[in-house]
Amino acid sequence: MKAENLDFHINDYDLLTSVYGQKIDGVIGYSFFRRYIVKIDYDEKLIEVYTPGNYRYPRGGYLMKPNFTTLPLQAAQIEDGRLIASRFIFDTGAGLCFLLSKDFTEDSSVFKSSRKFYPTQAEGLGGKKQMELTVIKSVKIGPYKFRKVPVHIFNDIFNVTQYPTLGGIMGNDLLRRFNIVLNYPEQSIHIKPNTHFKEQFDYSYTGLGIYLINGEIRVIDVIKGSPGERAGFLPDDIIFSVETNFSKNIQAYKSIFQNAIGKVKVVVFRQQTPIVLTLDVKDIRR
Repeated sequence: MKAENLDFHINDYDLLTSVYGQKIDGVIGYSFFRRYIVKIDYDEKLIEVYTPGNYRYPRGGYLMKPNFTTLPLQAAQIEDGRLIASRFIFDTGAGLCFLLSKDFTEDSSVFKSSRKFYPTQAEGLGGKKQMELTVIKSVKIGPYKFRKVPVHIFNDIFNVTQYPTLGGIMGNDLLRRFNIVLNYPEQSIHIKPNTHFKEQFDYSYTGLGIYLINGEIRVIDVIKGSPGERAGFLPDDIIFSVETNFSKNIQAYKSIFQNAIGKVKVVVFRQQTPIVLTLDVKDIRR
């Protein structure tokens, strides 16, 4: 396939490479997707690209008609202390469920007054951003409803989420639960539940920022008051193992933290000395 006259933006992808533990050279974005019909199959881990024209969508599923700018703007309902209907940026490149601006959450009073928020951070092309993490009672997209969905909230000083026009960003930890057909020429999106649809969300909270740097998995950030700080982690600790996993695979270690809420034994090297730390991973639902 040959695509003519694409726009390119030059960025430093070292941060994303260290977060995911594999070399990332760039991002395929709007300048490419708007020209084609693109099917994202999370079951088979395939992306299929078709020229515009008649397309037979998979049986079942749901055909959405969002507003299209550079990214689709999809309507959804979120509910916690109250039910709110809004539009959200449909972004398969965002590695979270929902990202809401603090202005939106405060003005809408969407969260229960008793809801607890945990300080955290997220990484992207703009670097590291301080945020809060919590859960929301339910999210509904078309006919599909999810309960107890993790949500990130941040102070959107540059208005990335376009409040008050939009509520925020709908990200890939939610969208990967569907096989998706993005049809920019027809301004349509088809979603169909896949084998990940009923997978549990990530409710774990460690307060640790870990990155792959020069072949070593290092602790770079430790949030004050977090389980990571209480366990005794310090910046620049090198993670040698998590439980019985010695793979030095950052995604494998993150997966253990996500799926083993409770006490996890971690061996770190600090100034070339091995130390065993017990991390009590917090469940943000409680």
